[in-house]
Amino acid sequence: MLANEYLPFLSEIKEVVKHTDIEYTFRLTYEGDVKPGQFFEVSIPKYGEAPISVSGIGDDTVDLTIRRVGKVTNEIFERYVGDKLFMRGPYGNGFDISNYKGKEIVVIAGGTGLSPVKGVVDYFCSHSEEIQGMTLVAGFKTPQDILFMEDFGRWKQSMEVILTVDCAESDTVCQIGLVTQYIPQLNLKNVSEAVAIVVGPPMMMKFTTQGLLTRGFHEENIWISHERKMCCGIGKCGHCKIDDTYVCLDGPVFNYVKDCRLLD
Repeated sequence: MLANEYLPFLSEIKEVVKHTDIEYTFRLTYEGDVKPGQFFEVSIPKYGEAPISVSGIGDDTVDLTIRRVGKVTNEIFERYVGDKLFMRGPYGNGFDISNYKGKEIVVIAGGTGLSPVKGVVDYFCSHSEEIQGMTLVAGFKTPQDILFMEDFGRWKQSMEVILTVDCAESDTVCQIGLVTQYIPQLNLKNVSEAVAIVVGPPMMMKFTTQGLLTRGFHEENIWISHERKMCCGIGKCGHCKIDDTYVCLDGPVFNYVKDCRLLD
């Protein structure tokens, strides 16, 4: 008998962390292998399901940072510690940590794009001896939209961090400006050997990768994530299909040299 690929499992909420009025991280029980950049389908009976990127990996837990934007996520926000959610996954290929070991790393994230790459940042923050150096450039619309504020202080202890916002009405500890304007200022030892990860809105990723190429990065040293295009997770619904590529199956993480066309 064939297994039902849509059959979810129950996961208990162990912790809920509020970042903004509409963005919370739910720490859920999960035993199994998972990579940063992969995603789970989170579902509630009678309401539907939503694909959510992994934003943290713990001992028998995963963190899912969720934005309250619709019927399913509105209902998820009514759940608290001790409640349970249905999940299936993980799906996608994620970020392979081995691709970045021994290298100088630049991570550029826009808005909620910081969530799927946070696991990479956390790993090398704790294993800084495994890389030559790391720079994180994270951009948000306003100071009120910043995610993982409590983590930035920890990250700054082991890497260079540029936290910027598009605009601010008053004095702020953040810098002001788009993430792309900081690419020429990156302090790199050897740009031709450096690697980069770019995650965010499509236009942000397009112009950021262009900026990195202009700076001297090689195409094969850039990875991107199309986590916003995820849908059913198993390539059945077709909503994530771009030409002959299924983002749910072939991504959401792609090497730029192979799939730069996805940014067009």
